Amino acid sequence: MTQAAPVGPEPEDEPALGPEPEDEPALSPEPEDESALGHPGPAFDRRAPYLAGFLAGLGLLTALAAGKVLLTISGVLVEIVVSLFIAAGLDPLVRFLERRGLRRSVAVVVVIVGVLTVLGLFLFAFVPVIADQVTAIGRNAPGWLDELQHNRRIQSLDNQYHVIEKLQSFVTGGDFVSKIFGGVLGIGLAVLGALLNAFVITVLTLYFLASFKSTKAAVYRLAPASRRDRVSRLGDRMFEGIGGYVSGAFLVALCAGVCSLVFLLAIGMSQYAVALAFVVMVTDVIPMIGATIGAVIVTAICFTDSVQTGLIAAIFYIAYQQFENYVIYPRIMSRSVDIPGVVTVIAALVGASLLGVVGALLAIPTAAAILMLIREVFVRAQDER
Repeated sequence: MTQAAPVGPEPEDEPALGPEPEDEPALSPEPEDESALGHPGPAFDRRAPYLAGFLAGLGLLTALAAGKVLLTISGVLVEIVVSLFIAAGLDPLVRFLERRGLRRSVAVVVVIVGVLTVLGLFLFAFVPVIADQVTAIGRNAPGWLDELQHNRRIQSLDNQYHVIEKLQSFVTGGDFVSKIFGGVLGIGLAVLGALLNAFVITVLTLYFLASFKSTKAAVYRLAPASRRDRVSRLGDRMFEGIGGYVSGAFLVALCAGVCSLVFLLAIGMSQYAVALAFVVMVTDVIPMIGATIGAVIVTAICFTDSVQTGLIAAIFYIAYQQFENYVIYPRIMSRSVDIPGVVTVIAALVGASLLGVVGALLAIPTAAAILMLIREVFVRAQDER
């Protein structure tokens, strides 16, 4: 027979049905932040078309905004660049005084006071004379136009196009200056704008000249430490070239103005000598064509005095330009800029097309600095390969 299973409690070693014992650890729940916000998904594909298009559009808008800002402040940028170039031109004089034992702060003050004194004396002594002589030129211009009518060739051209009659009516109308500048308000605004620009450039030049060394040092610190010494040497060479060219250009123009003044006084054109010499000095600063423009203006006015005086003026300026191009200019500029003639022409044309006369003035030293960097950096790297 089959034996019946004993009746009684289950053995202690077998677990009883019911809840799990309290001493057994339960499954740890997920952190609250992950359980509340969920698990992060896969990273967004950076090559996705939408993201690429969005970033491209954002970059285009940023570039357009930056270009618009640059166009808005282009006048201020030009003033800053001109001031920096003038400061670089005056810095050799400051360093010259430093070598003579003066501290830089004292040398800067001496140069600034000297420049302002020269400008003040010029304004006090020559501006009234120039204004009177310009007025005399404007007063005599109708008579010169009448004299032109006696020339047969000019008469034939005037019979066809009536050029002299139009010029005469324009000059004798009394309002040709206001027509050029857009009326009295236009003249006032033009003069006010010129004075404001001159004041801003003067103030910026003083600041740049006073802190020229610290400004250069701050710019050089942007370069890596391993290349900072070479960058500093190249930068100093570049600033020396710019300063030498600026100061040399003003010295060449001063020579042209003084020689023109002596020549005009010698041939009996003392009535317009100071004004015309000033015109020659100002135009001679313009590269390539400035000296020719000044010579043409002076020669044309000398022809109104007499044909003989005009021919003498033409011969003088042709001879003087050769003397300036082959004697004065090389001696002054040989130590500051080393640039081929074709690069000079191209740089002047590009600068004039971008910024007009200011661009033409700044183009040659800028091209010389760029050419020096190409020779010292790119060409030397190519030679070492």
